[in-house]
Amino acid sequence: MTILTREQVRLSKRLSLVLRHRPEAAGLTLDANGWVPVADLLAALSITRADLDVVVANNDKARFAIAADADGIERIRANQGHSRRVNVDLGLAPAEPPAVLFHGTPRANLPSIMKDGLRPRSRHHVHLSPDVPTALVVGRRRSVDVAILRVDAGGMATAGHVFHRSANGVWLTAVVPAGFVHE
Repeated sequence: MTILTREQVRLSKRLSLVLRHRPEAAGLTLDANGWVPVADLLAALSITRADLDVVVANNDKARFAIAADADGIERIRANQGHSRRVNVDLGLAPAEPPAVLFHGTPRANLPSIMKDGLRPRSRHHVHLSPDVPTALVVGRRRSVDVAILRVDAGGMATAGHVFHRSANGVWLTAVVPAGFVHE
């Protein structure tokens, strides 16, 4: 994996904005599953296919997927993380989670989380990590003082909570009640 340049990181953030939160800002419309033709995205953002390919291939969290549809037209979408205002169905099948998943968060959030659990806030799902190192990276996006929480995913599944696993390995669920979150 190549480390992205500063300009490529900016492009990755633009892609996230357009494909996860505000497609209309680039004059794009996502289909029901979050896809948009690659050619339309390239034109809307005035970028080259080579630049797009570098960012997609080397994104630290594999946030994006490119696939051809039945007509051979290449499309791109974000693997997960869409805002609630972007109505997409990623078509992810329910999946049996591991016994424990992890969530990295700024330590300042702990009182609220321990009282109310994990909520998706402005997103479709709560995002959980399969391991501590990934949760640490996620938590450090917002603060250097990070708490790593253990989520009793096995207990949640037994209690009827549904999990999905996105293409890049992020575990998704609607909510994590406080009783399933442990420091």
